[in-house]
Amino acid sequence: MKIALVTGANKGIGLATARRLARECGHVIVAARNTEAGQQATDRLSREGFSVSHLTMDVTNAASVRAAAADVSERFGHLDVLVNNAGILPEATHADPKETLDLAMFEQTYATNVLGPVAVIEAFLPLIRKSSAGRIVNVSSAVGSLAHQTDPNSPWYSMVVPAYQSSKAALNAITIVLAKALADTPIKVTSVCPGFVQTDLTPANKEQAPTTPEEAAEVIVQAAALSFDGATGTFVDVNGTVSW
Repeated sequence: MKIALVTGANKGIGLATARRLARECGHVIVAARNTEAGQQATDRLSREGFSVSHLTMDVTNAASVRAAAADVSERFGHLDVLVNNAGILPEATHADPKETLDLAMFEQTYATNVLGPVAVIEAFLPLIRKSSAGRIVNVSSAVGSLAHQTDPNSPWYSMVVPAYQSSKAALNAITIVLAKALADTPIKVTSVCPGFVQTDLTPANKEQAPTTPEEAAEVIVQAAALSFDGATGTFVDVNGTVSW
């Protein structure tokens, strides 16, 4: 049985990705920080006929991540797909920013968006190595692209949310170095920009985003597809390659 795990899978892009992966894989693990929310999402997918299970995991807590990996190891013995989807953008709703660079915002954002994926990958990589075609998908964003940030013609050029943007740039760097480190294995690592999606990430996402979570999930699942034979260490969106 092929096993996939999605972090932050209780709603939005994570839930949509879990649903899509459930159609492709044998079983999907719905990982969420909030036990009740994660269990509700799992129950919902189960009622839809999918093979799913719930896993409580706080990506900002190393002990929680290690315990979750031990649980998956005991229950399944391996992992084929890991989707690092959990992410936050507190700058979007921060009522009183002190300055353009706010240390508290960086600490809060990096804990989930950068250190979280690092902790999850470190804990679950031994299980992914047991897969015949392991896949790690890091959900990133074009707003973290240095090319977009320095191009006046980019639609994201005027955006200034430094903690979030730099966290996604850091996540992209992790994708690159991890892909190189695993180049002699069957494991492939991809950064994916799902687009401007109707989620709870920011008020603007809810009100203005043109992309549904279901549409956003498609590009994530393509990167996670066990038959995918493209290059590792890439950054992609629905239109193809995204500039770093």
